[in-house]
Amino acid sequence: MLRRQSVLSGLIALLCAAAPARAAGGRVLTLEDALRTAREKQPQLRQARAGTLAAKARSDEAKSQLLPQVQASAGYQRTTGNIFTRPGVVSSGGGAGATAGSTSSFDTFNYFSSGITANQLLYDFGQTTGRWHSQEAQARATEDTEHATRLAIALQVRAAFFDARANKDLVTVARDTWENLKKHLEQIEAFVAAGTRPDIDVFQARSDAANAQVQLINSENAYATSRANLNQAMGVESTLEYDVADEQLAPVEGEDAAIDPLLTEAVKARPELAALEEQVRAQLETLRSVEGQYGPSISAQAGFTQGGVSLAHYGWNASLGLALTWNLYQGGLTNATVREAEANAASTSAQLEVQKQAVRLELEQVRLAVRAAKGTLGASREALDNAKQRLALAEGRYENGIGNIIELGDAQVALTTAAAQVVQANFRLATARAQLIKALGRP
Repeated sequence: MLRRQSVLSGLIALLCAAAPARAAGGRVLTLEDALRTAREKQPQLRQARAGTLAAKARSDEAKSQLLPQVQASAGYQRTTGNIFTRPGVVSSGGGAGATAGSTSSFDTFNYFSSGITANQLLYDFGQTTGRWHSQEAQARATEDTEHATRLAIALQVRAAFFDARANKDLVTVARDTWENLKKHLEQIEAFVAAGTRPDIDVFQARSDAANAQVQLINSENAYATSRANLNQAMGVESTLEYDVADEQLAPVEGEDAAIDPLLTEAVKARPELAALEEQVRAQLETLRSVEGQYGPSISAQAGFTQGGVSLAHYGWNASLGLALTWNLYQGGLTNATVREAEANAASTSAQLEVQKQAVRLELEQVRLAVRAAKGTLGASREALDNAKQRLALAEGRYENGIGNIIELGDAQVALTTAAAQVVQANFRLATARAQLIKALGRP
């Protein structure tokens, strides 16, 4: 007789899908471990952080134009001392254009000079402040984009983790199937040797066992591949000698709620929307800056210079003044730049509306995916219970000479398929919940 107790133990393992796959090592990786590793090691996060720091630096660069600009200089020359006149310039030796007093000599002299100048922008109708505030908004948008990258990486890690978790369970399903079929083969060989079953049964049983072994090998390879994908999602280059923990993703708060409260939460939390809102502000500040070009810019200047033929005989001059610069006509450049800034602001505003609609669609899709996965999981578990009873009946019929090898094989295939469907249903539910977490902007 077939070993019914062993078969039932295998069925329980298939139902629970919790027996560990062949240990890949002594280390067990939990989902929290994977997320923490990704936060520490994922190069995409370092890249996003660097982008934020660069954007903040650009903001400080724009702000620097509002602060005093101070320059110091020093120079030394070895120069000739020839005196000459120019046409239209009154010289000490005569009228305009006179040449009296002109000299020509290759004698050279030292000349030392130094000075310091300061310039402070007083007012430019918002040109510089607009550029600064635009860069500030861009920096905040880049920081929001960094947050969005963190959420995307978290989703990738969760998806890769539960993919590995599902493949681990499929290894368990394949191994239990193979071991059950080997037990069937041993019993069938005994039946055939006793002459109670035809020879074709043993060949069918051997074929089924061999196919199950192939499936086990493929399942173990898929599990190893999924761990490699998980390593990539975490941003690490390490060994595959570990197992993923036997855990499921807990229900997400609000996963059965209506769309409107979820959408309200998502609109407030999604960093992609916040980034676009900051980009709209940046475009409006850019527009303000460009419009300021219609007016002049006013700055204060101060300077102190020294010079002489030796360091011991320096002469000096000091100066204070105001400067007004006004681009009266640039061939329509300012007007065209204003129109470009207005169009960019309108484009970004429209992009924001498109993104809000995309968030709503995403929420609808993941809510439906969670609902479908829950329903599929319940139906799959029921199918597994029925497949377990079917195999038990088929084994009994075969033992009593009523059933045949085809009926027994079909029942075993049905059980294996049902167990795999439970695993896949758990995976789809975990993945849908991970997508819902990301869609809501939760970490």
